[in-house]
Amino acid sequence: MEAFLISTGVVALGEMGDKTQLLAIVLAAAFRKPIPIIAGIFVATVLNHAAAGAVGGWVAQAMGPNVLRWVIGLSFLAMAGWMLVPDEIDEDAGAQHQRFGVFGTTVIAFFLAEMGDKTQIATVALAARYTEVVAVVLGTTLGMMLANVPAVFLGDRIAQKISMRLVHGIAAFIFAVLGVLTLFNVGQLF
Repeated sequence: MEAFLISTGVVALGEMGDKTQLLAIVLAAAFRKPIPIIAGIFVATVLNHAAAGAVGGWVAQAMGPNVLRWVIGLSFLAMAGWMLVPDEIDEDAGAQHQRFGVFGTTVIAFFLAEMGDKTQIATVALAARYTEVVAVVLGTTLGMMLANVPAVFLGDRIAQKISMRLVHGIAAFIFAVLGVLTLFNVGQLF
């Protein structure tokens, strides 16, 4: 349960102001069809995070416990720093919307936007950190949905009222704590 809850919380916070959340706002403004956009976000996230979870699980098995502890701990600390760097979205993010429809465009755009993104890297690290890869993938997917579904419905109104700097600071703090706890082997998790 810990893997699920931490994965959900970290990704939900980390996704605030992220390029994929901005993409959700752009798609909502362009299409004004929230249900296929939300379904597309879900499908793209499950596919992307399942692949990231599998990579994280493989990494955990391929390395010894001491090497893995250092790699994961340093990865969490790097993620903490990365959370403090604001994201931007490309101007033409929804340019191919006529070709694939609302759902298809959302799946393709979100899947590609998540490649190498903070939340995908976080999913790899969390899946390597916790042995419950399915719980991590479910948690990171729920975190993505918690951050992006309101963005689809409320868009700009949310962005204007919430301090993204504060949200990113909280997410960075959580990653830093996870990194330090991992490096010091607190809880004998490895």
